[in-house]
Amino acid sequence: MDTLKERIYKDGIIIGDNILKVDSFINHQIDTKLVDDLGKYFATKFKGVNKVLTIETSGIAFAIGVANHFDFCPLVFAKKSGSATLDTSNVYQTSVASFTKKVVNNVYVDKRFISKGDKILIIDDFLAEGNALLGLIDICKQAEAEVVGCGIIIEKGFQAGRKKVESLGIRVESAAIVDHFENGKVILK
Repeated sequence: MDTLKERIYKDGIIIGDNILKVDSFINHQIDTKLVDDLGKYFATKFKGVNKVLTIETSGIAFAIGVANHFDFCPLVFAKKSGSATLDTSNVYQTSVASFTKKVVNNVYVDKRFISKGDKILIIDDFLAEGNALLGLIDICKQAEAEVVGCGIIIEKGFQAGRKKVESLGIRVESAAIVDHFENGKVILK
C-alpha cells in the first residue's frame, strides 16, 4: 500500500530500538481516507468473510473500514476489561500480553457476537510478537468460528508474530512491513 508507506516514511517516529510511533495517522489522530483505502485493500485480499474481529482500541477504526468493504458486515471488538454491562459468565475470554504497554490484559467477547461457523477476518493495527492475534484466534477457536485470515496495518517483520500465526495455518496479510530501523529511519520491505 503505497499511501500507507508514504505516511510511515513521512510521519513515523522511531522510539528506541523497536517502536514505531504513528499516532499522527493511525492510533491517536486517524487518517480517515487511509481507513477507507485499507478497507478496500483487505477486501481484495480475503473472501467469504461474514464478521470482522479486532481488539480495542487502535484497531477499531481500521476494522470498521474493512467491515464496510465486506458489505457492512458486523465488526466485533474484544474488550480489554470487564464492565457492569458485560456478563462475564457468557463471554469468551483469553489473556493478551501487550508488547508496547508491557501489561497482560484479559480480553472478552460476548458469546452472542461470535458463533460456530462464522468466517472471521481479524484486523489489527500492528503485528509485533503476535500476542493480540493469538488471543483473538483463541477466542475464535472457543466459539468454533473459522479464522479466514489476519489483516495487519503495519507489521514489524523483524519480530516473531507472523511466524507464530502462520504456524497455526492462518494467513497473514500486511499492508506495510517494517524490515528494520537504520540510523533513525524506517526501512520497509
